[in-house]
Amino acid sequence: MGFLKKLFGGGTASSSSDFYTFTIRCDRCGETIEGKVSVNNDLSLDDEGRYRVRKVLMGSGLCFQQIEVQLNFDAAKQLQDKQISGAKFVE
Repeated sequence: MGFLKKLFGGGTASSSSDFYTFTIRCDRCGETIEGKVSVNNDLSLDDEGRYRVRKVLMGSGLCFQQIEVQLNFDAAKQLQDKQISGAKFVE
């Protein structure tokens, strides 16, 4: 029965620390877009023991600008560096 609850949404909720969320604003149209990265599933380990993720986002408006976000994390999965093209981070 526990398997079915997890499969159909009755399982435990994920902790907010399992995700890194960020907000960006498109350079072309100004749309604000929220992104989310699972630090447990989306990160890739590089040769130096650091974690990286690359996301390509697109807004829901008529702009269709592709925005590339690259996030770099340390071995403890804490954000160290972030780059973006086609938009700016909203702090």
